[in-house]
Amino acid sequence: MAKSKKLKVFSLGGLGEIGKNITVLEYCDNILIIDCGIGFPDNDLLGVDLVTPDFTYLIDNYEKIVGLIVTHGHEDHIGSIPYLLQKINIPVYATKLTLGILENKFEEHDMGYDSHIFCIEAGMKFNLGVFGIEVIRVNHSIADSVCFSIDTPVGKVFITGDFKIDSTPIDGEMMDLTRIGEIGREGVKLLLCESTNVERPGYTPSERRVGESLVGFFDAYNKKRIVISTFSSNVHRVQQVINISAKHNRKVAITGRSMLNVVKAADKLGYMNIPEGTLIDITEAKKYPPNQVTIVSTGSQGEPMSGLYRMAFGMHSLVELGYDDLVIISASSIPGNEKLVNNIVNELYKRGVSVITDSDGPVHVSGHACQEELKIIHALLKPEYFMPIHGEAKHLYKHKELAQYMGMKPNHIFVSEIGKVLEIDGKSAKFNGTVPAGVVYIDGSGIGDVGNIVLKDRRKIGEAGLVLIVATLDFNSYNIMDGPEVITRGFVYEKESEALLSSMKEVATDALNECMYNCIDDRPYIKGKVKDEVAKFVYQNTKRKPMVMTVIMEAEV
Repeated sequence: MAKSKKLKVFSLGGLGEIGKNITVLEYCDNILIIDCGIGFPDNDLLGVDLVTPDFTYLIDNYEKIVGLIVTHGHEDHIGSIPYLLQKINIPVYATKLTLGILENKFEEHDMGYDSHIFCIEAGMKFNLGVFGIEVIRVNHSIADSVCFSIDTPVGKVFITGDFKIDSTPIDGEMMDLTRIGEIGREGVKLLLCESTNVERPGYTPSERRVGESLVGFFDAYNKKRIVISTFSSNVHRVQQVINISAKHNRKVAITGRSMLNVVKAADKLGYMNIPEGTLIDITEAKKYPPNQVTIVSTGSQGEPMSGLYRMAFGMHSLVELGYDDLVIISASSIPGNEKLVNNIVNELYKRGVSVITDSDGPVHVSGHACQEELKIIHALLKPEYFMPIHGEAKHLYKHKELAQYMGMKPNHIFVSEIGKVLEIDGKSAKFNGTVPAGVVYIDGSGIGDVGNIVLKDRRKIGEAGLVLIVATLDFNSYNIMDGPEVITRGFVYEKESEALLSSMKEVATDALNECMYNCIDDRPYIKGKVKDEVAKFVYQNTKRKPMVMTVIMEAEV
């Protein structure tokens, strides 16, 4: 049977959600992966630290994979790479700073940094299987970000990654719109374009605007120690803070593991220029008067145990905040993190700290393109087909509307879902089938051992508590040898609920005696009987539904 000569395009993450971005191109026996990021858990994912894509399809088709190419070094684009490489060993291609950040991640995972890792740069062209890849510079909130133009047997596929059009970037390297326009004239079969800021009109402001604003705050608060919390990956933001601090004769101390790792990698690889004598260890900060110190910290999203969190709640061993401090949160809250950030802000105010957020002044700008920038990309590339990526459903459909406004035919625009396959040949494009897709939860060192059933149990315990019935039975004489004992956690305060607990014990005893009287030795049946009777009694008397568990032990003969 002849192989299909169609290009398959699908995402294993990043559609209908923010984060966990991973896109796959497949043609015959060639699979190319673009990005491989993590997602961050919602509040209902109790105890879950991270979320990765389901790699089942890639593992099952490992022999077809020609490589993984990476647009930039943000967690939502590289965070799952170590988890994928623990399953399959494939070549990874990324820019120098991205590889520097990945190297730190590999060390954390006790993984080797081997010969399957390749450095690429803007302007480079190379082949992976049937795919011809061109690397093109873009502007984003992390240095060394790129997009890709990919030649396939059915035409060019252009994937933007995350970008914005910044005409005054900190590193002086503007997005290569000239080359993108040339690629548009050559002809683009399919555009895959990020959608994060598609609801925002106009243009995203330049990163330099943040620097100008920060200068004003450094001048206005020249008698205070300044603590700035921002995304650890925003090398250009940190560089501006260092430059401004140096001009104001301030020393700069860094706290937070991820911030230290990124700054170390960026400095080592030449992406930062730190004036001699400006950077000090956080342990030395107390040696200087407050108005001679700037602290750069993690925690702009309110992450528990981050640098800013520990400072706000008085848990930082080296920094104690008070009236002599100004905290600038140089980031906007990611949806879902607002409460965490507000908790930190409230604690800071309680300590007498002055606080500035992006609602007080332009101390943060996005790294993502707004509507007018997205229109420019569409106008330059003039794709035959378009699939919006990187966003929730509302972002993807809003991007579809924008593409239609730009003149695209509605039936040439494909709003997809995770695992849904878009097939393209020389003449047409259409959805056709799905591949296995979903999520894998990371809880501590456990990978995939927490699923929906475990999370449902955690939610139930968290909402209504746990009731544990423990009894020892003799299946020779069919007697209760010990118990039943009723143990509760998070259900009622036992010292004030003795009558209720005594009644629950009676219900459990009656259920066990009924089983023993009828000579039942089916353990699952007995456990289920006790559970059902106790749960029914509890609901009738309290209108609560705690998790009820029964432990049956067998008496030794």
